[in-house]
Amino acid sequence: MSFRRERRSGKQTGLIEMNVGIPKELKDHEFRVALTPAGVDELIRNGHEVWIETGAGEGSAFQNDSYRAVGARIASTKDELFDQSELILKVKEPLLSEMAHFQPRHTLFTFLHLAASRPLTEALIKSGSTAIAYETTEDELGRLPMLRPMSHIAGKMAVQIGAHFLERTHGGVGILLGGVPGVLPGHVVILGAGGVGSAAVETALGMGARVTVIGNDLHQLQSLHERFKRGVTTLASQRLMIEEAVKQADLLIGAAMLKGSRSPVLVSRAMVRTMKHGALIVDVAVDQGGCIETTRPTTHSDPIFEVEGVRHYGVTNIPGIVPQTATYALTNATLPFIVRLANMGRDAALQADPGLARGVNVRGGAITYPAVAEAHGFSCEPLVRTESRNVMVSGRSADR
Repeated sequence: MSFRRERRSGKQTGLIEMNVGIPKELKDHEFRVALTPAGVDELIRNGHEVWIETGAGEGSAFQNDSYRAVGARIASTKDELFDQSELILKVKEPLLSEMAHFQPRHTLFTFLHLAASRPLTEALIKSGSTAIAYETTEDELGRLPMLRPMSHIAGKMAVQIGAHFLERTHGGVGILLGGVPGVLPGHVVILGAGGVGSAAVETALGMGARVTVIGNDLHQLQSLHERFKRGVTTLASQRLMIEEAVKQADLLIGAAMLKGSRSPVLVSRAMVRTMKHGALIVDVAVDQGGCIETTRPTTHSDPIFEVEGVRHYGVTNIPGIVPQTATYALTNATLPFIVRLANMGRDAALQADPGLARGVNVRGGAITYPAVAEAHGFSCEPLVRTESRNVMVSGRSADR
């Protein structure tokens, strides 16, 4: 990493010049890209060099020339991009086939969901790189600013996808969620009242469906009740409540999440067996392991499978099918953190920003996020902020 000095507003300020790389996503039907051209322009204006793998933005309708126009450099291969870059920005977790590119000098910033993937966790440990997860990075109020916009998109899309696959021409029994006069509308049951769940409620009600949402946060349920009045039925998350609601569902949406951990399994195989013939499950939590026992990951190319007579949709990158909207939304959320990482350098940025430090899942061959370590039975060396020395260290305690 090189250093240079620039004069800004009459003052001499230190600026770490960082090489940033944006590879093309390889996950099935993942059309998003880590930054829009406008986001790349901000990095370049801050004095950094940005490399884009050729074609990386095409799925979101951003051509190579739109990145060249703001000063980015186009890498013809993934090898060239990784050779030139220190900070790697992605949308989804790397495929195992990509892990050979990662070295200890690289910092990866992306959605990781490591609690659901032991092989990827082990590969990142072996690489020696630093891996920062969008889904565990916090803002100053402890919120998850990068997870929120993608959760809203996934929640809205879950209902649209459900309506699509309930149609007879797409393998369903032919249920119109909004119904018609004289015919009951479809019943949408949503497990979880957070970002995904609340967006799903809004979209399902907009379609005219009957909606039941089940959650364990009474404040979230209260908020939904006040927002939608009598349009939505809210229930506390208790086994018998879930059992009864699942039996009545035409569309069951899994939206339960624990930060950085595997999703809690709320619906057993036995419960799935009691569901209506022709019912559909869309488990948005599948990228964290899923909150329905019978769920497994699928792809956009082959999204549906059947268990116990119930069709399941288990795609792990739902927002990838609306890439332009999703790329703009993701850039809005990630860019302040990316600029901070590039301007200050990784270590200084982690020291200065505890919320960003909580995003680190793997560093220097060790797991640093407790929920990931617990999910796989590994030891954990969390990043700890030492108040006396004001530095980031690895270890279980900062009392030295």
